[in-house]
Amino acid sequence: MDREEFWKLIDEARATVADPADAEAVAARAAALLATRPPAEIIATEQVLWDRMGDSYRSLLWGGAYVINGGCSDDGFDYFRGWLLLQGREVFEGVVADPDALAGLPAVRAASEDGRELECEAALGIPWDAYRAATGAELPSAAFTVEYADPDGDFDVEDDEERERRLPRLSALYQD
Repeated sequence: MDREEFWKLIDEARATVADPADAEAVAARAAALLATRPPAEIIATEQVLWDRMGDSYRSLLWGGAYVINGGCSDDGFDYFRGWLLLQGREVFEGVVADPDALAGLPAVRAASEDGRELECEAALGIPWDAYRAATGAELPSAAFTVEYADPDGDFDVEDDEERERRLPRLSALYQD
C-alpha cells in the first residue's frame, strides 16, 4: 500500500456508500474493502494513514478544527483529521495547504448552520478493523510510526484575534 493506493481506497469507499458525507459509513466501507487485501498490505496501510496524519498536523488546521467544532482537544484534532481524510485526496490536500479553504466546503458550511461537529474517530481504525476482519487477530502494535513537524510555527488556537487574522473566511462563517 502506498499513498496512491490509499487515496484510491478512500475514493472507492466514498463512491460505494449511499452517502459519502457519512464519514462513519465511508470508514466502515474502506475497512471492508481493505480487508480483502493481503495482511501485509493492510499493515502497510497503517503507516500510510499515519503519514497523512503527520502531513496534516498543522496548528493552523487545528485552529480551523477549533472554530468548526467549538474547541478542539488533542484527540478531537485527530478525529477531525480522520474526518478530513475521508473527504478524499483533493479536499484533504487542499485544506492542508490552506486551512482557511475549509470555509468553502459544503460540509463545513452546513455544520456552521446546524452546530454539528466534524470528526470521525473510525477513520483512524480503518487498518485495525480491516486486519481484524481479514485475520481474526489484532494489528501488530509496531505497525507504524508518526512524526509531527508543524510548519505553521507557534499559533495559539485560542487567540481569537490571531485566528480571525489567519483564518478570515472560516472565522467569518462562524461569527455569532
